[in-house]
Amino acid sequence: MKHRILFLLFLNFSSTLVSQVYEIGFSVGGTNYVGDIGSTKYIQPNQLAGNLFFKYNYNPRIALRGTYSYLPIKGSDANADTPFRIDRDLGSFSNTIHELAVGMEYNFYEYDISSSAKSWTPYLLFELAAFNYTGISGEEDANGNGDIDATEYQYAQKTKFAVPIGIGFKSLLSGAFAFAFETKIRYTFADDLDTISGSNRALKIEGNGNDWYVFTGASLIYTFGRPSCYAQGF
Repeated sequence: MKHRILFLLFLNFSSTLVSQVYEIGFSVGGTNYVGDIGSTKYIQPNQLAGNLFFKYNYNPRIALRGTYSYLPIKGSDANADTPFRIDRDLGSFSNTIHELAVGMEYNFYEYDISSSAKSWTPYLLFELAAFNYTGISGEEDANGNGDIDATEYQYAQKTKFAVPIGIGFKSLLSGAFAFAFETKIRYTFADDLDTISGSNRALKIEGNGNDWYVFTGASLIYTFGRPSCYAQGF
């Protein structure tokens, strides 16, 4: 009896292992920044960017996901969409963000590329992310007389956190390959992605909230794991 129970447990464990479906892929697209300099439009890609990701499809509705992203950003008051920023003409900046994110995709419909009736779906994406960038490490008086107009920044590599929320659409392409279109908007816990600080009184800043950055792109996805079914889930 004991051997029979162990055998049944082994069969159940083996079935769970082979039923998992994994996905790997990459995305190519563009980034834009929303903060103290330049345009305030949330979807206006102006820098080439990309990412690599790995997914585990827990069930036809939920996929767990890890992503590394390379995200250059830039902004300029010359391209601003408000009269205040255009007249201010504070200048331009560029920065590079390296991001690691983990989270969950929630499919609007059941998704399974082995079934023609379930081979596409819109989805929502919820993640937590840590990102590295060049930011302000301190400020100093350039001429030593307390003149705030002479303030200079000191820079260093910094790591902060962001909350990415996204929406996308994915579908079967051919065989084990699928494609997706996706936009992710990140709210950051940082205010110096543009290498300036809203706390500097010498700068005329329109607003003093934290910065945002956005990625919009297309993905190529390879699915593996047989048979093409799912572990027990929600």
